[in-house]
Amino acid sequence: MFRKILVANRGEIAVRVVRACRELGIPSVAVHSTADADAEHVRLADESVHIGPAPARRSYLHIPNVVSAALRAGADAIHPGYGFLSEDPYFAEICASNGITFIGPPPDVMDAVGDKASARRLMTEAGLPLLPGTAEAVAGPEEALAVAGELGYPVVVKALAGGGGRGIAVARSAAELAHVYLTTRAHAQAVFGDSRVYVERFLPVARHIEIQVLADAHGNAVHLGERDCSVQRRHQKLIEESPSPALDDQLRGQIGEAALLGTKALGYCGAGTMEFLLDDDGRFWFMEMNARIQVEHPVTEMVCGVDLVQQQILVAAGAPLELEQADVNLRGHAVEVRINAEDPDRQFAPTPGTLTEFRLPAGPGVRVDTHCVPGSSIPAHYDSLIAKLVVWAQDRPAALNRMRRALGEVRVEGAGVRTTVPFHQRVLDHPVFRSGDAHTDFLTRHLEV
Repeated sequence: MFRKILVANRGEIAVRVVRACRELGIPSVAVHSTADADAEHVRLADESVHIGPAPARRSYLHIPNVVSAALRAGADAIHPGYGFLSEDPYFAEICASNGITFIGPPPDVMDAVGDKASARRLMTEAGLPLLPGTAEAVAGPEEALAVAGELGYPVVVKALAGGGGRGIAVARSAAELAHVYLTTRAHAQAVFGDSRVYVERFLPVARHIEIQVLADAHGNAVHLGERDCSVQRRHQKLIEESPSPALDDQLRGQIGEAALLGTKALGYCGAGTMEFLLDDDGRFWFMEMNARIQVEHPVTEMVCGVDLVQQQILVAAGAPLELEQADVNLRGHAVEVRINAEDPDRQFAPTPGTLTEFRLPAGPGVRVDTHCVPGSSIPAHYDSLIAKLVVWAQDRPAALNRMRRALGEVRVEGAGVRTTVPFHQRVLDHPVFRSGDAHTDFLTRHLEV
């Protein structure tokens, strides 16, 4: 087992990893920017190291500072959380060259997963269904128009190096595609440093289903059911639940087996997520794989009783999975909402500030993952997530009622600070969502968001 783990992240995921380390009996090291000197993950960790000023590029994304902190602290492993350096194969290589274990998949696997062209080729070879589209980058707007003419509109243009819902745009006509192609390329270059894009058929009405997988270095892999992430704004997930109201046991088994086929084809090791689109006829298509722990991992933990972060650590240390597929039993229903410091009435604009009041719910079946306490500062430099509220109950109606109750107990106040709580209450009260019939167009179609 590892002597000491450095947590190369901040916020609630850093707190989550520190707690997993504590339960495994492994000392943890927090890193922090100047803005996070008094943050909760710093307080909870066994040690902390300052790694730079507030801007992420000079602290949490600055690889020399992070690796140097690990070496100075004597850490022999680094957990990257999600975001920041979590899917950076170069960072994983630098860790290895300094004798530090990167808690995540091998660099070559991250390379294969991060490049959508290689991922699509590998998944096709593994037998997974993919939406019709180009396997490689589209060379120019003329080729994009030719491809779209064969596929039929609407089509979606996606960054080959994209992820997290970014670098995606839909075109519903040839005139629109010419503009979308150029803007998506520019966005991909600015965000990912890679302007390559591809084109595929767009499903206007679909559900976003993702399968949680765990794999070790000994050839073992299991899936832990699905999460339905169909409530989205601009391809960003806002509410997640498990199991999906759209899947029966047979379809769940089919999509789970497909996820395992893809996982094994990649030679994957660690916790990962295979993402699919599902239509109303029960047909599903592979979209991408996320080679890290997901923001919404607590939803799966609540229904299957497996600590995914601890499993990540154990697998990275070389331990074989103790789980077999027959051991995975989904129980009850879980729902997660992301409470962000954002104003839904102003296009979800961030609302940084200092929390003068911060009270979150408790009671049966309620879990809160957060890094905030009264007096915490919400810096403008980072993601606006302040808490994840997760509930569990025996069935979906009871889980939705419990979430509605829990949201009513949230009290977050601060000068200029607004949260997404009222938005989540609107969604939970909507008859389409309560019926289990929400698709990826739910917000634009029913709430005009």
